[in-house]
Amino acid sequence: MQSEPLLIAGTGAMACLFGARLAPHTDVTLLGSWPEGLAALGREGIRLESDGTSQTVRVRVTSAPSDCRGARLVLVLVKSWQTERTAAQLAGCMAKDGVALTLQNGLGNLEHLQAALGNERAALGVTTVGATLLGPAHVRLGGIGPTYLAQHPRLEPLVDLLQGAGFEVRLAEDLESLVWGKLAVNAALNPLTALQGMENGGVIDHPSARSVAKAAAHEVAAVATARGTRMPYADAGEEALSVAGRTAGNRSSMYQDVLRGAPTEVEAISGAVVREGERYGVPTPVNWTLWQMVRVLAARRKEAGR
Repeated sequence: MQSEPLLIAGTGAMACLFGARLAPHTDVTLLGSWPEGLAALGREGIRLESDGTSQTVRVRVTSAPSDCRGARLVLVLVKSWQTERTAAQLAGCMAKDGVALTLQNGLGNLEHLQAALGNERAALGVTTVGATLLGPAHVRLGGIGPTYLAQHPRLEPLVDLLQGAGFEVRLAEDLESLVWGKLAVNAALNPLTALQGMENGGVIDHPSARSVAKAAAHEVAAVATARGTRMPYADAGEEALSVAGRTAGNRSSMYQDVLRGAPTEVEAISGAVVREGERYGVPTPVNWTLWQMVRVLAARRKEAGR
């Protein structure tokens, strides 16, 4: 039986990783707007580095949503600041009985998809798989781990497809807990590594960096508790440091964005923590400071033309 074709929204590290792993099992199309990424994908396909080996996988690629009409299975892997625009594009091309699954960082992505597509066509997931973009359409596997999905009546074909491609998929009863768990790790590592220009392992190499990372993660946990969300582990700070150790050689997605002069996801990570903290009366000074410092860094790089 032929697998349902898959549309992946995005052309960055995660989109390329999932595209390369899934393309041998179904027809995969990447929908994006990054000119260099689109050109490289069309010219050479996706080059995936993993376990000391390199392979190239051909996929379809387009910048036109009209080329994707009738899509029933969609993975949303764009940056969080692109989600609202992407959701509007998908609203014009997805099948009425389709489903778009977000595996993105930060808060607010599902809500953008639901607003544009309706609840029945939007689904939430959390992945612990990592990827580093080495260049346009060139990605290195950064770490293997489970991908957790919320219960959704339309996800079964996508679950089958992911499992067939070797992804470990788990259905989670309390996915909100996992979303906030991942948010704590991202808030601890991503801004700090971007600001200091270091790989994840640098956080555990420096006592001051460890302290900042733990404090940022603990603030996220405090906000989650105030809003009634259970964290998936006892100590958010220790979990963040554990992730940094397991992914020591990886560059966080925010650090990668800064290196290539792209907008970061700091608004959906640090900024989201601050806004939720204000809503529930929880102070978040460390996340506020990291948020503002990344904004300054991005502005300075933009002014310098980098």
